[in-house]
Amino acid sequence: MEVFLETERLVLRRFMVDDVDNLVELDGDPDVMRFINGGRPTPRAEIENDLLPRFLDYYERFAGYGFWAAVEKSTGRFVGWFHFRPAEGAEPDEIELGYRLRKSAWGKGYATEGSRALIDKGFAELGVRRVVASTMVVNVGSRRVMEKAGLRFVRTFHQEWPDEIEGEEEGDVEYALLRSEWEQ
Repeated sequence: MEVFLETERLVLRRFMVDDVDNLVELDGDPDVMRFINGGRPTPRAEIENDLLPRFLDYYERFAGYGFWAAVEKSTGRFVGWFHFRPAEGAEPDEIELGYRLRKSAWGKGYATEGSRALIDKGFAELGVRRVVASTMVVNVGSRRVMEKAGLRFVRTFHQEWPDEIEGEEEGDVEYALLRSEWEQ
């Protein structure tokens, strides 16, 4: 197991091929998938043939960036994942933060704890200039995590979604934090 980062209660480690069942369970929960695709489970074949290989490929392409399995220290239990990766279409020092946690891990502060640790590592060790994150306007829980992690509201925008998702008509929000703001 290759550990990327540890917090008080979590270990963020590289994904392994053996994580297929963890991802199937995570993406099989309609509540977890609600703001991603309207609540539809991700098929096992898609996780095995597309999603997990994409996660694993990040480690080869981007040193220090990618998708990190989140494991609860006290139990060793997989609770979800975080991503910290170059933002699509942005400068290489602009990094996108994201997370997906099991419903049983919601409300425990894990998303905030992992996000803060990744943001700190990005600014302190990886040369990140700006961290960005986005979610649907109606995803209040995720917005609270972004705020608690220190990110600030930037804008509301509208994008096309491949799946119909309740609340999509209200748009999406972007949050961000600059290294100069983090240093203060």
